[in-house]
Amino acid sequence: MRKKVPTPPAVDLTDENVHWDFSKTMSYADYLQLPLLLSAQKPLTDRHDEMLFITIHQASELWIKLCLHEIGAAIAAIAADDLGAAFKMMARTARIQVNLIQSWEILSTMTPFDYAGFRDSLGKSSGFQSFQYRMLEFKLGNKNREATRVFAASPEIAAAVNAALNAPSIYDEALRLLARRGFAVPPEKLSRDFSQSYGADARVTQVWREVYRDVETHWDMYELAEKLVDLEYRFHLWRFSHMKTVERIIGHKPGTGGTSGVPYLKKALDLTFYPELWAVRTEI
Repeated sequence: MRKKVPTPPAVDLTDENVHWDFSKTMSYADYLQLPLLLSAQKPLTDRHDEMLFITIHQASELWIKLCLHEIGAAIAAIAADDLGAAFKMMARTARIQVNLIQSWEILSTMTPFDYAGFRDSLGKSSGFQSFQYRMLEFKLGNKNREATRVFAASPEIAAAVNAALNAPSIYDEALRLLARRGFAVPPEKLSRDFSQSYGADARVTQVWREVYRDVETHWDMYELAEKLVDLEYRFHLWRFSHMKTVERIIGHKPGTGGTSGVPYLKKALDLTFYPELWAVRTEI
């Protein structure tokens, strides 16, 4: 005869001052707009794994939204010489990036057969069309005007993306701060066309070399440099994880948005946001 396992007691709420009635006050679900948020997952097929695909990408967009919030504020803080606030927001962004990287681990549980069951329902939609991702890329410093063309059909979105394209990136503001501190940053790096890709300059490498050679004197600029490297390092880990997940699930098929798929993602891995911060490591 099987021994009966006793049911564990429930938590006693007798002495807890729990609020039970939310008919006239805001609840947790109200504050977070959960009915709206949780009704946004609308699979187009009956395939089980489509819910996973939608949830991962929607959750990633929420995390990217928070990254934009933090990086935008960090850029403003650097412009205002408030590095303490900037460091906090950059460190938080780096933690968010860990979650974004980890999301590919979850998506990679989907097999090629699973994805093939609903991939056609995506039509031409693709992560390439993520305007938040593009804005984050621009704010971090990887500018590409051609990539903005995909947003032309949505004037409001296109305006926001172009604003990020034309504004100084976090690295541009870091160079401006270096100049305000008396470092010999070339003037053309401070008043350039910020919509263009940043080009490496040996004179800027020399400036960072001065910072790294006397860390005690330039501690806050050294910390800023390391936090910038951390952001780019994690961004590339995210890209690499993305590429390997795509390769694992669809091999070398073209992307739904028209790119070559894995070959396109591999090209993106060669891009560098802060070239002088990588170059100076060879010379330390």
